[in-house]
Amino acid sequence: MNADTPRRGDHLVRADRGFATGGGRLSRWLAPAFHRVLDRVDRGLAEGAIEATLPDGRQRVLGGRAPGPVAIVTLHDWRPLMRLILSGSVGWYRSWADGEWSSPDPVPLFDLFMRNRAALGATARAHGWGRIVNRALHAWRRNDTQGSRRNIAFHYDLGNDFYAAWLDPGMTYSSALFGVPGEPLEQAQRRKIGALLDRLATRPGDRMLEIGCGWGSLAAVAARDYGLVVTGLTLSAEQKALADARLAGDAEIVLRDYREETGVYDAVASVEMVEAVGQEYWPAYMRAIARALKPGGRAAIQYIAIDDAIFDRYAASADFIQTYVFPGGMLISESRFRAAAAAAGLEWRDRTGFGLHYAETLKIWRGRFDAAVAEGRLPAGFDDRFVRLWRYYLMYCEGGFRGGGIDVAQVTLVRR
Repeated sequence: MNADTPRRGDHLVRADRGFATGGGRLSRWLAPAFHRVLDRVDRGLAEGAIEATLPDGRQRVLGGRAPGPVAIVTLHDWRPLMRLILSGSVGWYRSWADGEWSSPDPVPLFDLFMRNRAALGATARAHGWGRIVNRALHAWRRNDTQGSRRNIAFHYDLGNDFYAAWLDPGMTYSSALFGVPGEPLEQAQRRKIGALLDRLATRPGDRMLEIGCGWGSLAAVAARDYGLVVTGLTLSAEQKALADARLAGDAEIVLRDYREETGVYDAVASVEMVEAVGQEYWPAYMRAIARALKPGGRAAIQYIAIDDAIFDRYAASADFIQTYVFPGGMLISESRFRAAAAAAGLEWRDRTGFGLHYAETLKIWRGRFDAAVAEGRLPAGFDDRFVRLWRYYLMYCEGGFRGGGIDVAQVTLVRR
């Protein structure tokens, strides 16, 4: 990168502000205690294994008692274990970024930790003051109306040119739905959009609200193929600019918070937007949908949920994604989300999950991202630290979906 080129994405790389990642000289003094941490991981791996090379050069296999993914990990220092203990996935990423551990493919490692989530318990979660500091920083990013705009800008205003370099031509930034293995990504994304819109049972001329319209891929299909009159809401000025240009007046794209919407519609669509809402605001999100729908109207929602059994541990701290990638983000507890829908007068119907499709989507995105980097198609300004962060983010998410503790689903909500 040319020294005169403005650095882009630096706010993500520095998002932890240097707090609560642990490590340092203390980790070397406590090296014997870290074997007990490895013992705990070993006991918690009911499926799969980790083939580890320790800082002193010794080899150790953790798990291996039942079939499952096999992760190869080299610890170049004891510091990653200190950081894992103090700040969970935040510290584990920081150690990877600093070269303190490495793996030829980290995806199986993330898969293992999610696959064995019950037995591992809080092993990969922040503890003590690390959890307090990480959670406090995350709480500062709460999703009130001002905070939501700031949080969305943090992620999406990296630039349309950045996302265009590795998303499909339709610029769809959510899980695809594959009909057959190896189906082209653009076709699988179109399949996902069609599956969601079909849930709405609309007729040409009906009015549809999309909450979180992204770059307009769903709005374009709804308007052009389904004949709907579409209003799309976004908080990203970057997204609105591109959506307006692509839609050429076929849909109205508005910079507006979902809580400020006052229109009444025949249908509502929302794809992977609720993860940016936050648990505190799930009831408000559901009330906004109910308020926007005519009696008997339908909403179709695509959302990402984390296993209810580990939700409380997940929500008690801020993980790598919340710290570095999606400030203010929160995966769904499906039972609580469904309860919020019922309280708002929305009937929950026809839930369909397809988590492994998201794992495949993320793998394809990573391949496209790596190709963009290798071919010099990534916009100027993104340095090597950012590239490593983004690649780690895609691998971390893929592993979570492959491990089964995270799912993506579509559901229909009907206003009573």
